[in-house]
Amino acid sequence: MNKKLRFTSIFHRAPIKRQLYMIYTAVIVVPMLLLGTFLLLYTGRIMIDYYADLLRSENHRVRNLLFELTTDTYNVSKDIAFDLGIRRILAEDFESTRDYMKAVDQNVLLDQCAKNYSEFSAIEIYTDNPTISNYKQFVRLDEEIMNTIWYQDAISNPGVHWRAIPWEYGYHDEYWSLCLVREIQLINSPYQAVLVIHLDENDLRLRVDNDEYICTLSVDRGPVFYSSDRSRYGKAQPLPVDFEEPAYQYTGQTEMDGRKYLINISTFYMFQSDSRIYVCALDGQGYANIRRILCLCGIIIVLNLIIPGIMIHFFTKYFAGRVNVLREEMHKASNQDYELITTFQGNDELSEAFGDLQVMVKNIKEQEARAYEAQLKEQELLIRQQEMEFKMLASQINPHFLYNTLETIRMKALKAGDKEAATAIKILGKSMRYVLENMGTAMTTLEEELNHVDEYITIQHLRFDDRIQYRKEVEPGLDLSQYYLPPLLLQPVVENAIMHGLEDKDEDGRIIVTVRRKTEDEMNLIIIDIEDNGCGMTEEILEKLRKDIEMRDMSRNKSIGLYNINQRMKLHYGDGYRIHVYSEPQMGTRVRLMFPIDQMQLN
Repeated sequence: MNKKLRFTSIFHRAPIKRQLYMIYTAVIVVPMLLLGTFLLLYTGRIMIDYYADLLRSENHRVRNLLFELTTDTYNVSKDIAFDLGIRRILAEDFESTRDYMKAVDQNVLLDQCAKNYSEFSAIEIYTDNPTISNYKQFVRLDEEIMNTIWYQDAISNPGVHWRAIPWEYGYHDEYWSLCLVREIQLINSPYQAVLVIHLDENDLRLRVDNDEYICTLSVDRGPVFYSSDRSRYGKAQPLPVDFEEPAYQYTGQTEMDGRKYLINISTFYMFQSDSRIYVCALDGQGYANIRRILCLCGIIIVLNLIIPGIMIHFFTKYFAGRVNVLREEMHKASNQDYELITTFQGNDELSEAFGDLQVMVKNIKEQEARAYEAQLKEQELLIRQQEMEFKMLASQINPHFLYNTLETIRMKALKAGDKEAATAIKILGKSMRYVLENMGTAMTTLEEELNHVDEYITIQHLRFDDRIQYRKEVEPGLDLSQYYLPPLLLQPVVENAIMHGLEDKDEDGRIIVTVRRKTEDEMNLIIIDIEDNGCGMTEEILEKLRKDIEMRDMSRNKSIGLYNINQRMKLHYGDGYRIHVYSEPQMGTRVRLMFPIDQMQLN
């Protein structure tokens, strides 16, 4: 009575939460653990016995197959060994190879056996008769064969022997074949002969293979001649076998290659032979299946234990689950996996944190997309530049040869007193030097590019005298040497203005190049305008020119230079930077090129 009161007082002094845990433990946990442990152990023992019986049945099946196969093979070997025609061939001294082959062809027993029995991969008769050569199933003995163990056993121990013999098949592929070996008795003959029948490995595999079990077969103390795992061919039995016991059998378990197996080993005696085949059947899935079922039973027991606890701690586990989901999504984002879940349970601080994570991931993906697009454009620009360089290289003259030649011509002009020609040659050489030197470069200064335009205009003055007037206007304080752009952008535009804009202008032609800075839509720009006072264009022609600049017409050769310049600018600076053309009839044409200052200043 006192013990009962003492226990009751302890129970009542405990907090309610602890009381619930004590009741839960005493009424549910302890009985369930005791009963569950007993059931798991009992079920495991029953299942092991069940899988062992299945393995013994598989071993018995393989033995029955081997009995049928080896018995048929023995009967065939008996027919061959006692065939008078075959004995006559083996004992006879042939006068010629032709007589020997004729005698072999007339005996059809071996051919019929090879044809009718698909379980044989080869039938061979080895003999030391010197008048017999290798033909069909007859093989002339050589030193290597005579020294083999199976041949020596066949000669010294009359009867039927079974051996695992390595056999070369096809393109030097070697495999181990189960072979029947027996001596063919030749009466009143000095010669010896041994019959070898090779069982076909593929036929044996079709008969023995079972997807659920592994099987290895070996003869006597020899190596494995058949295994579900081909890597074990020619090796010793992987399982311990007591070769001294006449009818060895074993059922149990073993560990092989780091894996636990159920095994069954039995001994099978061949028909009319002292040879023994050790049949080893292994089940690699049995223990896994047992573990799986026991785990399932254990899970059921555990679920029966923890469901009441889950109900008590429902909110805690619910909250922890949401935290884990958020942590996993953040972990994915930290590992650059931005495929987040689309919904998140709840509407509190955790939901807001997940929303901020989604916004951050979205911004990162947009930045990566822009960076990737920029890389593609840069790569495309490099490819276009390489194509242009290739086309220019196709007609390139060695620069040193060109400079030396022009310098020679200029010196001759000076000696002849023709200073104007000498000056023209000098300017031409500088212009061509700029073109050739910038063929392999991506950037040049704005100052050098405008100097090249000046040299080009000087050369044109030599052609047209004063027909063309040229003026360059640069915004005061603008240091042209500090700004970089792709080379050979401006000269083609000036050339286009002279060749097309001033084509019909016999006098007073004018080219004006203006360079200035401008802020537009919060962007700091360098504006380069190239104007002419030529005939201009109608609205229809201007619109057609603008389309040709944006999308090249392969059937037209005009506007190719402006198209190339426009493409180079878009590839290098983006789609917002391109050629703009303005023109009116009889009012001339103005071509505008806009460059972002922040991309022109390399440092």
